[in-house]
Parts: sequence; structure tokens; C-alpha cells
Amino acid sequence: IRASPQTAPKKTQFGSLRDEDRIFTNLYGRHDWRLQGALRRGDWYKTKEILLKGVDWILGEIKTSGLRGRGGAGFPTGLKWSFMNKPPDGRPKYLVVNADEGEPGTCKDREIMRHDPHKLLEGCLVAGRAMGARAAYIYIRGEFYNEASNLQVAIREAYEAGLLGGDACGSGYAFDVFAVRGAGAYICGEETALIESIEGKQGKPRLKPPFPADVGVFGCPTTVANVETVSVAPTICRRGGAWFASFGRERNSGTKLFNISGHVNTPCTVEEEMSVPLKELIEKHAGGVRGGWDNLLAVIPGGSSTPLLPKSVCETVLMDFDSLVQAQSGLGTAAVIVMDKSVRDGPPLIPPAAVGLSPSSPSLFSQTDIIKAIARLIEFYKHESCGQCTPCREGEQGAVGRGLWGRALQGPIPIPIPAGVDWMNKVMARFVRGDAQAAEIDALWEISKQIEGHTICALGDGAAWPVQGLIRHFRPELEDRMRRYSEAKARAASA
Repeated sequence: IRASPQTAPKKTQFGSLRDEDRIFTNLYGRHDWRLQGALRRGDWYKTKEILLKGVDWILGEIKTSGLRGRGGAGFPTGLKWSFMNKPPDGRPKYLVVNADEGEPGTCKDREIMRHDPHKLLEGCLVAGRAMGARAAYIYIRGEFYNEASNLQVAIREAYEAGLLGGDACGSGYAFDVFAVRGAGAYICGEETALIESIEGKQGKPRLKPPFPADVGVFGCPTTVANVETVSVAPTICRRGGAWFASFGRERNSGTKLFNISGHVNTPCTVEEEMSVPLKELIEKHAGGVRGGWDNLLAVIPGGSSTPLLPKSVCETVLMDFDSLVQAQSGLGTAAVIVMDKSVRDGPPLIPPAAVGLSPSSPSLFSQTDIIKAIARLIEFYKHESCGQCTPCREGEQGAVGRGLWGRALQGPIPIPIPAGVDWMNKVMARFVRGDAQAAEIDALWEISKQIEGHTICALGDGAAWPVQGLIRHFRPELEDRMRRYSEAKARAASA
């Protein structure tokens, strides 16, 4: 009697990544970032063998690994790269690396370029080979002067050592890498706006289709990939896709860089296993929430464009794509922004004079202000909008807008109301003061839903989701602020 094959027990606990399993071994800049230091850490090891194994083998390992894009969308990387392997039509193919890291709270790609640039360059070569690309353009955020300088030095070293160029690593494969500086526009982090910028045009997103894999930079087939996504490819090929897939839950494989900032004791960037519990991530690597876990108010789990999560959800949520979607948020760039309940020193959030009270009166709200935090994010998105799409650019102005808004508040919303990031920014500014009616909360929700999915790129979605998270989890705080503002104003009027 033949015994049935034993299946490995399903993994149920995640986190506590061992040092020998870390891909980014110079994340904190403790070692030499130049070529000799990179070689000692294992970069450029057997790269020639990887290249000679060919396109199908590299793509097979990437698909086996379960790697998903680390820039926010989470699209399966092996599948995305395979789109480039179409019959040749005479046009060269290009890899574009998106290093225009501008999402508030996010700084993981900066650490790679600053302290591990050769890992990125080797990743460009392996990824380029997987898609038959002729060259890679690394588009670096304009403010990253030091990172761009380090990367340029690393590129020169790689060429001098024969690792890049007409015979990359002695494989016979010709591959060039170019560093391109941006000019500080957040919108250029969108892949087609980035391509427009590389071509010397104004950085505005393109309508899709055609997709970059068909018509990309200079009209040629192009794949745009995140810095972290590209950088892990060589290690996956050296250690095997199955090794990478052994970390994290199914469909959420591998290791991940997390940025933890805000009201924690030791803000940091750390590489951890995917699917690590959010609570463990904060307490183990960031020294915990200031004042203890019970002092936690909310967490933005994936950069400023993802909806916040209250403490009750943070207790159990896992840091991966699927778990955060189930929690009505997203992994995004894995930039964890922590907000606590502590009372702050400094000027009051609402000066007494703003509602007609004497300067000696106590301020209305003096603790961490979740409403003001989200309003500041909306102001950021309003400022960074390229103005191409009406939902981002506008909202009805002046008397017309006020009239539509007033009619919208008379009951269920039967008419189109002014929908725009600019208008949403103005409403949120009044919500910060409390100078609004409770019915306007529903109207603001409708505005966010009208913006979501109705713009060329995802910037409109990124502006809408933080507002939705605030209303979903902190509506009582919004209503309480409006009530207290109204009461304070009434007292001032009767004084």
C-alpha cells in the first residue's frame, strides 16, 4: 500500500525574519555602499550564470516566487514582465525604474539608492534580460540629490568593471543604464507621467490604452517597475523562487520593506516577512506606540493614499495585500504612519479668537487631531494634481458651488454635487474648525465617491480614500467637533 504524499503544514505565524534571509543587508548604511562593499555582501554573484539561463528561466523563477509589485498596485511581477516578450517588430524595448518616491511617509526606495545602489543596478540587468530590454532608465525624484549622486557613482563603477555595457558581466548581452533626474512633481510617480517626463514633456498621465508595454518611452515597448521590485530579482534568481515564496501568506509572498513613522518610539525602515501582524511590526521594530499600545488612535498602513485604520482593526490586521483590502484599506507602499491620543504642547488647533472667544479661553481641541491630519493630506493632493482631469482640477466655485452644495444638504443627494479634490480640500478645512453641518459629512462622502475611479490616473483615488477612511471610522469625532464649535459660537454670540 503506497502512502499518500505528505503536504507541508500551512504556515499560520508570520514575522521575525532571520538576518540570513534579509535581501537588503546594508539598509542602514553601516557598510561600504560602493562596488567592493557590494561584492563582499554577495551582489553581482553569478550574475553571468543567471543571464545565460535565459528569459524563460528568469521569468519562471519570478513567477514561482509570487513577487507582486512593491510600488503600491501589487500586480504579479512575473506576469507583468512577460507582457514584453512579444515577437520583435524592430523597436527596442526599455525598462523604466520608478524611483520618483514622493508618497508622504514613504522612504524605502531612498534607502536602497543611498546605501545599496549596486543591488538596484544588478536588478535592472536581470529584469532587463527577462524582458529583452536594451536599456534601463532610472527616474529619480528631483529632491534625491545624494541618492542620485551615489547611483551615478555606482553606474560608473559597474561600467568600469564590465558589469554593464556592450558585454554585461561577460554574457554577451548588451545593456545600458541611465539615471534621469526629476524636478519634484509628485504626479511623475504615475508611470505614464514619468514616461512623458523622460521624453522631456510636461509630466501628465496618458490615457490607457495603449499601455506602456505596447507604446511606452519614445514610442517603444516599456515596463515601468518599482525600485524595490527590481532590486529583489537577482536574489530571487540566486536563492530560488520557492525560497522567496516560503515567506508570507499565499498570494502575499516574500519579504518587504516597511517604513514606520509618526508617534512611535523609534521610527525606522525595516525588512520583514510579508503578512507580519501590524501590532508586532510596530512593537518589535519601532519600539511601540508612544505611551503604550492603548494610547494608539489610528494607523495609516500603506502611505498617505490608503485609508486609515482605527486601533480596534490594528489589533489583528496582517501587513499584506489581501488582509488590508479586507480591512478596507491597502498595503500601498507599506509606509506605516502611527497616530496616538496624546495631548500636544504648542498652539491650539482652533484658536479661541476664531470663534469669537477671548484669547484667555481654553482651546477647543488640543490633542492629536485626526481630522486635521487627513485634511493636510488632501491639501497635498490638491497641490500636486496636474490639473488634467476635471474631478482633480475643479469643483464648482463661488455662488454656483455654494448653491449646489446647499441643495445637496436638503436630504438624500438627488443631484450631481460639486466633485473635485479642490472642493474636497475646502470642505475639509471647514471640518477641521468644526464650521459645518452634520449632513455635509454625507455630501463629502458622495464627493469622494464621484472622484474615485473617474480620473486618468490614481491620484484622484489617493485623495478620496483618506477622506473615506476618516468618515468610515471617525464620524463621531467629526460630528462632535461640529457640535462643540456650534456651542462655542453660540456662547460667544450671547456673551
